[in-house]
Amino acid sequence: MNTTPLPDTTSVLIVGAGPAGLTAAITLADAGVDFVLLDRLAEGANTSRAAVVHARTLEVLHELGIAEELIAKGIVVPRFTVHDGPRTLATIRFDGLPTPYPYTLMTPQDTTEAVLLARLHKAGGEVRRPYQVTSLVNENDGVTVEYTDGNGAAGTLRAGYVIGADGMHSVVREQAGIEFAGDTYPASFVLADVRMDWPIARNEVALHLSPEGVTVVAPLPDSAEQNRYRVVATLDDAPEHPTRDDIQTVLDTRGPGGDVKVSEVLWSSRFRVHHRVAAHYRAGRILVAGDAAHVHSPAGGQGMNTGIQDAATLGPLLARVLAGEPDTLLDTYETTRRPIALGVVAFTDRMTRMATLRPRPARTLRNLAIATLTRIPTFRTALAHRLAELPNR
Repeated sequence: MNTTPLPDTTSVLIVGAGPAGLTAAITLADAGVDFVLLDRLAEGANTSRAAVVHARTLEVLHELGIAEELIAKGIVVPRFTVHDGPRTLATIRFDGLPTPYPYTLMTPQDTTEAVLLARLHKAGGEVRRPYQVTSLVNENDGVTVEYTDGNGAAGTLRAGYVIGADGMHSVVREQAGIEFAGDTYPASFVLADVRMDWPIARNEVALHLSPEGVTVVAPLPDSAEQNRYRVVATLDDAPEHPTRDDIQTVLDTRGPGGDVKVSEVLWSSRFRVHHRVAAHYRAGRILVAGDAAHVHSPAGGQGMNTGIQDAATLGPLLARVLAGEPDTLLDTYETTRRPIALGVVAFTDRMTRMATLRPRPARTLRNLAIATLTRIPTFRTALAHRLAELPNR
């Protein structure tokens, strides 16, 4: 926790020290731009949350010099499979993709954030905690920001620009008056990291379809018994903190059969999923990135990846403007990144609605379509590109 007094002024204020905020800070530090990075939490989150890092994000992290370090801490998964009970409907392989990273990397978000934070420290930056932004006034030559520190004391800071990377319930976005239109899925989602016996190989992420809902099981890095997995599942009414028995029941009902035994729940949570995109990514000198700009279904594991890519685009643009290029250059951030977010939301929405079909005739047609289309090489390759976010280049 760092509650030393904040400066009165800064070129850029970043609100939120998750993956997007940390990435933006690294790019600014590398460019020699002075900034302040605030987070409302007294310490960084230590739960795994987002656990998928795609090929395009690894390319971005390589440019920051940390992709290989993150890969060493994760588990490489070169294929994605779709199942209905014991039947495998489709296998999507990433190993032929045109990238130095032809796979999905599974690594918990707290690990990703730790690597990003160490890189920020190496660049001379830091996170200031806990500070809560309470008000922003967007003016012609800057933004006046009011905040409170961990002791409840109020303060004011003047910033040239503000990046809101403060999540779905972004104070920055709300204060800027940026609409966040969309909707919420009716089902709730269970998210759990478990130790278990699982009959599917640890080199694949497995999507399981069933009338009861959709379930995704993916391996997580494990230095001990190699039996740590991430489980994501839809439930009509999920418990707040799913237990071992809850996860066991889900996998017994929807899994591939065989020897499935959950021995321990390491962490679990329940959440509702929204699909929303900010109407604008910029309001004067205020810009939004990551979950403050877009939220969507966890299908495909696209969320954190898109946020890191947002920040890796925005930071260098701000650095160029602060070095003297026209302010209008920042308009390209929205025109570049917002269409990508709209595409991600549409893609994950289709995946979610397809996966959660319940009427038997619709499920039968869906399974036939999946099995038929994924036998076509061009379709299979296009889907692999989409999952890996390579069209985002």
